Amino acid sequence: MLSSIKPSSSSFSTAISGSVRRSIPTKLKFSPLLIIKNCHNQSFNANVVSHQKPLHISSASNFKREVKVEAYEADRSRPLDINIELPDEQSAQKLKIGIYFATWWALNVVFNIYNKKVLNAFPYPWLTSTLSLACGSLMMLVSWATRIADAPKTDLEFWKTLFPVAVAHTIGHVAATVSMSKVAVSFTHIIKSGEPAFSVLVSRFFMGETFPLPVYLSLLPIIGGCALAAITELNFNITGFMGAMISNLAFVFRNIFSKKGMKGKSVSGMNYYACLSMMSLVILTPFSIAVEGPQMWAAGWQNAVSQVGPNFVWWVVAQSVFYHLYNQVSYMSLDQISPLTFSIGNTMKRISVIVASIIIFHTPIQPVNALGAAIAIFGTFLYSQVNKQTYSCLPTSSTWFFSEQFLVLI
Repeated sequence: MLSSIKPSSSSFSTAISGSVRRSIPTKLKFSPLLIIKNCHNQSFNANVVSHQKPLHISSASNFKREVKVEAYEADRSRPLDINIELPDEQSAQKLKIGIYFATWWALNVVFNIYNKKVLNAFPYPWLTSTLSLACGSLMMLVSWATRIADAPKTDLEFWKTLFPVAVAHTIGHVAATVSMSKVAVSFTHIIKSGEPAFSVLVSRFFMGETFPLPVYLSLLPIIGGCALAAITELNFNITGFMGAMISNLAFVFRNIFSKKGMKGKSVSGMNYYACLSMMSLVILTPFSIAVEGPQMWAAGWQNAVSQVGPNFVWWVVAQSVFYHLYNQVSYMSLDQISPLTFSIGNTMKRISVIVASIIIFHTPIQPVNALGAAIAIFGTFLYSQVNKQTYSCLPTSSTWFFSEQFLVLI
């Protein structure tokens, strides 16, 4: 607010003494409130200065110097606190995400290779699945004990709601391992790329959920591609095929139980997966003993060591360790990216596993079979795109673990 200055009929010199006149600077910086306060303290005449009216200068004739009145804005010397990412920070973030993705894919490829090597020499998928869960559980217990990772705060209610999730997780994990013990790794992953179709169909017919038309249309290439790959698979095995299909179905129900039971739980994705592995280990161990048993394991172990040598032990350890590590890195990447980006990354992961397994194991593949795999994977990518609006409403932290794409991690 600026005060107005206008001439008056009375003399300015009669109101202000000479000493006051000499104190007027060449450039007058003033605030109306301060001047009124000074005038009150020096008992100025009310006719000259009014508290109710703007400041008046009676006459400018007695001024010997030029008086310049300026308005000054508030001090803007302090920087504004605006969180703007500089190009260097954006590049560093992209590099970090790229490292997460590369590490995730590499660990997953290594796991699948060693897992297949173990199953080729030691065809006991129940024990192999148990060892994978046991290794991951042990690694997380050590991490909590040494405070490398913060232990989750859980209660009895948490474990009760986790139980049905662990049952479905156990079935899906064992079924996938059984599948890879009977068919090529590439074929198992081609069939597992059909998980979104199982998710939509189960949610539609069992849960009563509805989806937009583009979602249903995106399932057509998934189903068609998987069917084309299955009928043209040279080493087709019904047990391996059914194992992959059961794994898909089990992981869909695991996802449903997770969303229904774990809603509102403040447990990070990595710790939630650790707890899930521990409970699945408890569930799976007695069934592994009943289905296969120590006698079969002992005989199979001796046979594997005699054929492969001491490297077989390393294979078992490697497949168990890498199984946990690639899952752990995948959850770490969830803190840095959106669910949609993660889903696309998971699709690329399947491609890398399929290609690597074909190269390493010299898997024979026909052009029609490769076409079916490409169509199915492309359908999975389309499914991710048409769900873009759904994913954008989800958080980017690891608590997104309970969302729909949770089923594609394993």
